[in-house]
Amino acid sequence: MRGAKSAKWVAGAAIIALAATACGGGEGNDKGKDSAKGAVDPNGIFSIEVGEPQNPLQPANTMESNGSIVTDAIFSQLVDYDPAGKLEMINAESVDSTDSKLWTIKLKKDWKFHDGTPVTAESYVKAWNWAANITNAQTNASWFDGIKGYADVHPAKEGAKPKADAMSGLKVVDDYTFTVELDTPLPYFAYKLGYTVYSPLPESFYADPKAAGEKPVGNGAYKFESWDHKKQIKVVRNDDYKGLDKAKNGGVIFKNYTTIETAYEDLKSGNVDVLRQIGPKDLPVYRADLGDRAVDKAYSAIQTLGVAMYQKQWKDTDPKVLQGLSMAIDRDTITKTVLQGTREPATGWVAKGVLGHQPNVAGDVTKYDPAKAKALIKEGGGVPGNKVFIQFNADGGHKEWVEAVCNSITQATGVECAGDSKADFQADLDARDAKQVKSFYRGGWVLDYPVNANFISDLFRTGAAGNNGFFSNKDLDAKIKAADTAPSLDESVKAYQEVEKELVNYMPTIPLWYYKVNAGYSEKVQNVDYAQDGDPILTQVEVKK
Repeated sequence: MRGAKSAKWVAGAAIIALAATACGGGEGNDKGKDSAKGAVDPNGIFSIEVGEPQNPLQPANTMESNGSIVTDAIFSQLVDYDPAGKLEMINAESVDSTDSKLWTIKLKKDWKFHDGTPVTAESYVKAWNWAANITNAQTNASWFDGIKGYADVHPAKEGAKPKADAMSGLKVVDDYTFTVELDTPLPYFAYKLGYTVYSPLPESFYADPKAAGEKPVGNGAYKFESWDHKKQIKVVRNDDYKGLDKAKNGGVIFKNYTTIETAYEDLKSGNVDVLRQIGPKDLPVYRADLGDRAVDKAYSAIQTLGVAMYQKQWKDTDPKVLQGLSMAIDRDTITKTVLQGTREPATGWVAKGVLGHQPNVAGDVTKYDPAKAKALIKEGGGVPGNKVFIQFNADGGHKEWVEAVCNSITQATGVECAGDSKADFQADLDARDAKQVKSFYRGGWVLDYPVNANFISDLFRTGAAGNNGFFSNKDLDAKIKAADTAPSLDESVKAYQEVEKELVNYMPTIPLWYYKVNAGYSEKVQNVDYAQDGDPILTQVEVKK
């Protein structure tokens, strides 16, 4: 089935990548490896562990894993990807361009929203214009940057008002055809259309967008039923769904947990059916506990230490200091001990399984070398204050490895290091948005499209939605723009590979390790598998009678 659906900040710790795309092979448990296949209840409802979403369930306002797993169930996109990274048409009949600048999108004509109204070209064009408009304050508005007229609806100057209500680059041709004109050619634009931000919206949304975020009406495989905040969200199967992935179950309960350790205990006792992750405390025993129901599978994500570039500590600090701190982290020991071999030390900034991934691109900077670490920090003028903090969410199983990283840094360099725990993922993200990160934040980024641009442009470009460290460099921006305007996808990927090689000179983040799904499921369900974005494939889960 499907590839990845949404770029997002990942809440949990227990997850590496060797994902099954055009650039890599999969490993670990395959779908259907259940010890006891049983008779299926096609209307059965199962539960999955999540946390409280950061924002209302508006497609353009969701950029974290607790919210996106729900919006991806409720909304379907124009395209998706198969496990080999090949584009699949979902709500789109075709997505074509002769010059990578003017794109024509034709829709399948029998799709409807959950309220029974048709999904038309206008449903997309109006939704994108609303999401891009600065007055609507959508987290992912910058994903529309590059469409002609974006600056008119989303001015760069702080406090400025939009000059227009709509982007000039979006045109409705007929009920089921629209065109997208970009400012400059973008050879991988069709791949981006698999991200949740590009969802269509029904006309009912605009009457009260806030209320629509509490009770979303989508076009996907599941219909929203209820949201009991900080307890659970329930969706039920959409029997009128026209997509490829019709649900093999009656619905899903997204059950809220404040710690993944509690969720694991509930899994063992049968009180939750599917986990997305196992915490470090339970990694040594979960395979023995769950047997064939234990999951160990690659996917495309990377964990980093994001650098709060706006803080005085880093504003004028030589990148050599960050290089030295990186070399003070003993990734091999931490991944083998604290993380029980469920991670692979990162050697670059692009996750495995993504088009354009290149090994060892960071060179010595990701290799543990205390002597060189000390020397680089000294050459760079030292760490201001001689102390750093690592912000993390307490509900994601991160405490153990954060402490290990801090101990490694202090032992290698003498620089003090402490964890800065936030109560949950929502609080962690809110602190990033408010520029309250003291030094570093735990960053876990999952692909939304299987191209290396997603791990560079969408994280390090000035003003990008995923740029939580507020890193900005004009030279790098220019090279990103040049990569985006390359004449072909292959040439764009190669140009981004060259950009990645230069990141070592800036150190916008410190790469830690590649992720993997380490999870499990209960005896009540079967046919459980995980996609390239690490999320369980909800529609194919079967509930036993």
